[in-house]
Amino acid sequence: MKKHTFDRSLFNRKLLDFLDQSPTPFHATREIVRQLDNASFQSLNERDIWHLAPGNRYYTVRNGSSIVAFITGNGDYPEQGFRMVGAHTDSPCLKVKPNPDLHEKGCYQLGVEVYGGALLNPWFDRDLSLAGRVTWADKNTQLHSSLLNLKDPIAIIPSLAIHLHRKANSEHSVNAQTDIPPVLSLLKGDEKNAFSQQLIKQLQREDPALQPADILDYELFFYDTQKAAIIGLERDFIASARLDNLLSCFTGLQSLLAAADSEMPCLLVCNDHEEVGSQSTTGAQGSFLENVLTRIVGTGEPFIRAMQQSMLISADNAHAVHPNYSDKHDSNHGPIMNQGPVIKINANQRYATNSETSALFRHLCQLDNVPVQSFVARTDMGCGSTIGPLTASELGMMTLDVGLPTLAMHSIRELAGTEDAANLASILTRFFKESNLTIA
Repeated sequence: MKKHTFDRSLFNRKLLDFLDQSPTPFHATREIVRQLDNASFQSLNERDIWHLAPGNRYYTVRNGSSIVAFITGNGDYPEQGFRMVGAHTDSPCLKVKPNPDLHEKGCYQLGVEVYGGALLNPWFDRDLSLAGRVTWADKNTQLHSSLLNLKDPIAIIPSLAIHLHRKANSEHSVNAQTDIPPVLSLLKGDEKNAFSQQLIKQLQREDPALQPADILDYELFFYDTQKAAIIGLERDFIASARLDNLLSCFTGLQSLLAAADSEMPCLLVCNDHEEVGSQSTTGAQGSFLENVLTRIVGTGEPFIRAMQQSMLISADNAHAVHPNYSDKHDSNHGPIMNQGPVIKINANQRYATNSETSALFRHLCQLDNVPVQSFVARTDMGCGSTIGPLTASELGMMTLDVGLPTLAMHSIRELAGTEDAANLASILTRFFKESNLTIA
């Protein structure tokens, strides 16, 4: 098969736009849906009866924050299985509490809780906005859900001046309850703000036709308003929020779109809630992917045969070696940005890679002349995990964990290389389309 080459400059411009349009998992999923619709994928509702046909393209969304998109190929699932790529739509951030209003020393603030393993110090002194999903009732008590994105910077978490904390540079820890409530405005006299009323006003600003009477609940997240950018003296880097793991969502999506004419059954799954353990209706440890696959393939022996013919590439960012902290890596396993995708390996199955799935991926990289790297954590340090082991244990298929080298992972602004995503996209496209990937 001829290598599918992506125009790196165009690819990265589209990536930056995707990152800017996706401040929450809800918005990321909506943007994925928009691109699938433009590529003639058909929407499926889980509540409906599905009528699937070979040679067609479909997708289904659960909770507005997770999505499975697939190509049926020639429809011979027990003989061919599926080529699957998995990623996740969520990122560590600050989530607004249910009763968030705080009025302290003339300032209006919102109480927040930390979602996932966020690196908190970089959240200080950033221009923050708010986005997510709001569920509300109109004047006729009819329920609605709307996506909301304020876009403008409306909040900040000011640092404490060094004069008041002389040891800030040597021992600055963050108390997640007391140190990080963002400041939204100053209060006048005994004025009290109600967050629910602010949400009603914002919904009406975004769509004057809406008539919300009562805010019933919401899932809202603060995010940095600084846009994604290509930076560096030689423009080597992509700097953005949510590279972990929207970088993989976008790369997997572009690969699936490029393989839309594949005769192989292909699938992309982007799960929510990976950063908090994946135990949810939309997480990798939930039923979403298995439900979709059984509706495509059927149950019993056809399903088991199809899973044994299938392979999943779990794509989630890898730790690039940090030039200031190189001792945090095993000296033989320190991935470098722009030197190829990274195979992630862990003896204790924190990653699902084994020698065969690793060899298959190396083979694909060789066919496309793309360099490949390996990551193994230092033996005296732990490592993160991904949707890979969870999906492998749930469905019993061959699984590989890969990622793109990233610095400042779980910070409010992360850093990746400008060459790596397009290279991985070409490999994943080959993975989707290559008919012979068996080991004798």
